[in-house]
Amino acid sequence: MKRKRRTEILINSPDELAEELAKEIEQIYLLKVVQEPENGLVMLKVRETAKKSLFYLGEVFVTECKVKIQDSIGIGIVKGDKPKLAYYLAIIDAAYGASLRETRAWTSILEEKEKELLEQKIAHNQEILKTKVSFETMDVS
Repeated sequence: MKRKRRTEILINSPDELAEELAKEIEQIYLLKVVQEPENGLVMLKVRETAKKSLFYLGEVFVTECKVKIQDSIGIGIVKGDKPKLAYYLAIIDAAYGASLRETRAWTSILEEKEKELLEQKIAHNQEILKTKVSFETMDVS
């Protein structure tokens, strides 16, 4: 599972999922915190649709953390002030980078959670579509 997909699932899930996975690694392996969770600003790059040019929309407040497991450094970056979640994401990223045996079981857990999130999104969209107004236009000759 790729980092982007894995991180999106973990960020959109309740924080307990990331905590549960990270605690599993904390109990077994020796961790070294390379960078404590700290706040920062990241420039938000956006592609303008008409000309396809890139520009910076503004800054986003983030919390970032780096953790090392064996020879693998994991990075956890999350929008807002969420130091625990950034720490857990860093542990999970480092665990995947080090190809720890625990990560094999995580893939199925994350895929199952991804399905749940997709179902929730579809249900939410259906609720919104119930309120959609249908406008009919008159054809004037």
